[in-house]
Amino acid sequence: MSRRDDITGRKAMNGYRSSKANNKTKHRFHLNLQKRRFYVPEEDKWITLKVSTKTLKTINKKGITEVLKDARKKGTLLKQV
Repeated sequence: MSRRDDITGRKAMNGYRSSKANNKTKHRFHLNLQKRRFYVPEEDKWITLKVSTKTLKTINKKGITEVLKDARKKGTLLKQV
């Protein structure tokens, strides 16, 4: 599976590392992905999602049901829940 956030769809960015002599080497900036289980009380089931830590903070603030509802509305939900 790809290294993507299941809720937001975010993925790694490309860029360059710069040495002290200003030599450039290609580099990928990966997300800080975490595999987490969430309980959705409306559907009465557990779901496992790969989410970034930024999305995890949003889930803690808004709640899993609100975040899933917003993701379904926007069409960014990668994993069918």
